[in-house]
Amino acid sequence: MDKGNLSLGRLATIVPRCTGGKSLVMEQINVDKAKEIAKKKGLKPGRVKGTNGIQFTKGSNDRLEIIPWDEFEKTLKSRGLGVFESGGWMKIMKKG
Repeated sequence: MDKGNLSLGRLATIVPRCTGGKSLVMEQINVDKAKEIAKKKGLKPGRVKGTNGIQFTKGSNDRLEIIPWDEFEKTLKSRGLGVFESGGWMKIMKKG
């Protein structure tokens, strides 16, 4: 788990730099909800080339390859990861 992240089961508290140090409570969401949010933001599921690291991408990063949603979901499950969301901001983290 990242430094500063506190897992609360389906909830996580993080302190992202973009909030000026304010805590942000994130709720775990399912892949269908992540797809909805990603579509609105122009994001796609991606894999860091040569690794099993996944993240959301707009597809303009040479280090990432766009992958199908079913592969993204399988990777989440196999690595014990979940998608967490707050106000449309998503983060992939270990499930608690």
